[in-house]
Amino acid sequence: MVDLLTTIINAVMISALYALVATGFTLIFGVGGVLNLAHGATLTVGAFAAYYTTTALGLNIWIGTVAALLVAGLFSAVLYLGLIQWVQDEPIMVMILSLVTAISIEQFFIVVEGTQPKAIPSLIPGQLAFAGISVQANQFLAFLLSWVLIGGLIVATNYTQTGKAILATSMSTKGAALVGIESNRMYLYTWVLAGALAGVAGVFLGSFTTASWAMGRQPLVLSFSIVVLGGIGSIRGSVVGAYLIGFLEVFTVSYVDSSMSGLASLIVLVVVLLVRPEGLFGRELTEA
Repeated sequence: MVDLLTTIINAVMISALYALVATGFTLIFGVGGVLNLAHGATLTVGAFAAYYTTTALGLNIWIGTVAALLVAGLFSAVLYLGLIQWVQDEPIMVMILSLVTAISIEQFFIVVEGTQPKAIPSLIPGQLAFAGISVQANQFLAFLLSWVLIGGLIVATNYTQTGKAILATSMSTKGAALVGIESNRMYLYTWVLAGALAGVAGVFLGSFTTASWAMGRQPLVLSFSIVVLGGIGSIRGSVVGAYLIGFLEVFTVSYVDSSMSGLASLIVLVVVLLVRPEGLFGRELTEA
């Protein structure tokens, strides 16, 4: 019973991180209708921004997290303004350019830092106890912060002027333009938000394990599975999908075979595409 409860708690904690990653990924598709294959690389950029802040500058990890958020958001903005906005009406070109960008980022960190993983300190050290089960305080913080950021995103999208403009753009670019909304600006805001979320996720992922040049690959694959399961373009679907995939991954590793990590989510991806390609919640930007 204790082992089962431990597995459930671990699944809840890691699923919160998956939700943070997948929400940014689906946000870009929900508004712009394109798949950003550099999303995993953005996560890597955020993790290394925190690493350099704590090592090269000697600042604490909280400042490193802010740096990760800002640098990853800036990276996404530069990617959109420098490349994506010129081909955003051609989804295949966006996929190719973002994939090339992801590979370039990986090669950059290999050249600069090598292949040796880098340690990122925990935001909160120590352990917490839940029902007699020990949980890392850092994991619990990731769980809380994930819900704060995603909840804030949903509230901002539904109840602020800019958020409503983003929502209108996701529904109809032409319709939004008719009421004076600049779609390119909304796309830029979306890319920056998605990048910032990925940057924060990168810090937590790096503190759970380590930061490395390839650390964004598995989160990108999981994001595909999550957003397809939840419904491409649906924030609510991404959160639900993240928890379903998270539980599946943790239970597979714990009770089946650790070597099958990642395989279960790919199987789910194939099954959903065959049986219910629109996912659990169809395609919408956000829902209360």
